[in-house]
Order: sequence, then C-alpha cells, then structure tokens
Amino acid sequence: MTPIEQIVIPTDPDTQAVLEALSTGKRLDPEVADRLRKEIDRLREQVFRKHGVLDIGVPAIRELRGELPDS
Repeated sequence: MTPIEQIVIPTDPDTQAVLEALSTGKRLDPEVADRLRKEIDRLREQVFRKHGVLDIGVPAIRELRGELPDS
C-alpha cells in the first residue's frame, strides 16, 4: 500500500475547486462543472473510439454473484 505522503494530488484549479467543494459541502462553481463535463465527455468519446463499447459491468456482477437460486 502507498504511504499517504507519496500520494500526489493534482494542483490544477479545477481539481482544487472540486476538492474544496467536497470538503466544505458547498456547490461547485457552474463554470468549473461545465469544463469538467466537457473534458469527461471528450475522454469518454476517446475511449469509445479506441475500444468500442466496454460491457464489463453486468458480466462481472454475474460472475461475482454466482448462480441464482431457482424461483
């Protein structure tokens, strides 16, 4: 496990704004939220173009859950 002292938290303004909003319970500035949404959408599209649909959730849950009892 990594010691806490070695964890690096990005210091960009948007990350700092998110961390502050989380720690204080205040709402995130709408401009910051909009920038982050656009970046997330861009990254999602990039992963989709590279890998296609990644349908791993349902198969993983079914594997972990095991056989269902007969109803």
